[in-house]
Amino acid sequence: MSATSNLENDHVYILRLCDVMERMAQAGNIDPEHLEGVVSLIRNFADGLHHKKEEDLLFPKMEEKGFSTVRGPVAVMLHEHEEGRNYARGISGNIEPYKSGDTEAAEAVRQNLLGYAELLRNHIAKENTILFRMADNALSAEEQEILSAEFNKAEENMAPGGSSSFYIAQIEELAGIYKKG
Repeated sequence: MSATSNLENDHVYILRLCDVMERMAQAGNIDPEHLEGVVSLIRNFADGLHHKKEEDLLFPKMEEKGFSTVRGPVAVMLHEHEEGRNYARGISGNIEPYKSGDTEAAEAVRQNLLGYAELLRNHIAKENTILFRMADNALSAEEQEILSAEFNKAEENMAPGGSSSFYIAQIEELAGIYKKG
């Protein structure tokens, strides 16, 4: 599997998480434990594992190939990663007041769920169709293979059980609760 294919595979599950977040926002009365689960998945899987593979491994390799990290596609992705972190903070920072029945906190949670989902849908579309194709053109097969091995090592070091399947199971569990209705 190429390095970009590995990242695109993560995207399948991050988009599934976005579906869950949108359904949660529409459901209204959300179990606070589910909100905490979403924040954990964002911080540990989407950001902690997936974005870390991009920021620590792919983007520096692309920078070696002449891609700027201060302007252009890589810079945009880095900026959007930070925006996503802000949405995650917006959710987590409002969970306690939400539990107490604070209606402003409930609305803030809803807006941050929807904002994150929209941001990530657009972000993933740009990565899958533009940035990763640029990486595929710039990186040799050998470089892709090395990056892929580094991604696997990152998963072993960051994911419980040594793979992202731990997080995927959590996403699927939430997806089973927040089904299309």
